[in-house]
Amino acid sequence: MTTAVAAPFRFFSLQVVRTRRLGPSLVRVSFAGEDLRHFFSDGCDQSLSLFLPHPGQTEPQVPVELGDGWWQGWRELPDDVRAVMRSYTLRALRRNPDEIDIDFVLHGIEPGAATPAGPASRWASRAAAGDRVLLLGPAVADNRAIRFRPPQDTDLVVIWGDDTAVPAVSAILETLPAGTRARVWLEVHDAGDIQDLTTAADAEITWLVQEGAPAEGSPMALDVVRAAGLPAAEHPYVWIAGESGCVKALRRHFVGERGVDRRRVTFVGYWRQGLSEEQLREQA
Repeated sequence: MTTAVAAPFRFFSLQVVRTRRLGPSLVRVSFAGEDLRHFFSDGCDQSLSLFLPHPGQTEPQVPVELGDGWWQGWRELPDDVRAVMRSYTLRALRRNPDEIDIDFVLHGIEPGAATPAGPASRWASRAAAGDRVLLLGPAVADNRAIRFRPPQDTDLVVIWGDDTAVPAVSAILETLPAGTRARVWLEVHDAGDIQDLTTAADAEITWLVQEGAPAEGSPMALDVVRAAGLPAAEHPYVWIAGESGCVKALRRHFVGERGVDRRRVTFVGYWRQGLSEEQLREQA
């Protein structure tokens, strides 16, 4: 198989080496593969595209030749054959040996769940060593799929993310230098998903537990953030990621109500309430 794609991104053939449950709704899957020697990223919120097999398949089905026309070739495969593609953020990259971690949110896998689990949640909940996947990721360390880019004059970092953004936020906090002031809100489905995060920054971290509340437009998040007092800052930088409706509402708050320069607000919709990634892709 030809795995090269025009820089800065390429395909990586990987296999699971281990899994670790982080909480009721979170599982970390570690991947390895010879291709990872070509994987480079300097970003804290590096976006990736992961291709997963359908049940009964031993590996994800993609076009034989993964050149510039891979997208059209992938789309033309039958629905029940074509590999499931989902977007994730890189949690960690290690060398010697080369490994990466991706954290998966598990929604709907519990018995009697109101909304059945999607294919990625089902796959991650059953992932085992040796399972094969395909990853579209960076071959260049500084690339356009990195969004967290605070200006050099930033004197306050403000972050909000839901459970899908916890991996990126965790990586961001690990890289903030000592003395950096940060105010962080993280929203999760279950109190058991709260993690101990490592940072040298002067960071105040608040965990919000949804307890079954709908994420769309998340009034809990908006109300909490709106009521919060922020440290005085001349040049704040805001990073918001998670459900699209909530992200947009929070962006309006920071720009419209707090007067933050819109050029200093990074906002990323990782998912949208009520829509699958396939449906979102059709609307793009």
